[in-house]
Amino acid sequence: MTSVPTPIPSRTQYVLDAIKHRILTGQLTPGQALVETELAAQFGVSKTPVREALKTLAGTGLVVMSQYKGVTVRMVDADMAREVYDVRLLLEPEALRRAVTKGASLDAARSALTRAADATDTAERSLANREFHRALYLPCGNPLLARMLDQVRDQAALVSAVAWATDPSWEREAAEHREILRLALDGDADGAAAALHAHIASFVGRAFPEPLPTEGEQ
Repeated sequence: MTSVPTPIPSRTQYVLDAIKHRILTGQLTPGQALVETELAAQFGVSKTPVREALKTLAGTGLVVMSQYKGVTVRMVDADMAREVYDVRLLLEPEALRRAVTKGASLDAARSALTRAADATDTAERSLANREFHRALYLPCGNPLLARMLDQVRDQAALVSAVAWATDPSWEREAAEHREILRLALDGDADGAAAALHAHIASFVGRAFPEPLPTEGEQ
């Protein structure tokens, strides 16, 4: 039986991947306008695949389409960041706990961690870190749970890109990643889940701290 060759990505997929990469690595910043004609010229395509790619990105929450302002990269504020990370806190540690409990392979997570450590630029390190987190929850045994986390993955990466631009914290996060993986490889499901929860919570807490209550609220 012959294997089916992998289809060549369409122009829309190519444009989609390229724009997403630029957003998630900070080359396109929150609030920046995305003009169809300019993007089409940059990528050497017609406006149609650009328009379709932008519609898809709007669906994932990375860009905003407005009748008056056109298409812009989504702005990141504290409320948006906390909403996205709240979902991660609720779901991601549990997914990892299940993956460890069922003895799933974490080779992909180990590989992603190595790529992050060997990265030569911010973009490469950021993408490797994203793959590390996905490799932890993907083998949880519940495809719906994994898909739900995939749905907020891009928005979480956008939050991270904004936070890292003002306060790079790669070394601290790398150490936390190593500890999470160590616990997971040791088969400590609860410990790995707790370490992952603390890792996610501490990041959003540092980047988008809760405002101190006013005197009347205390």
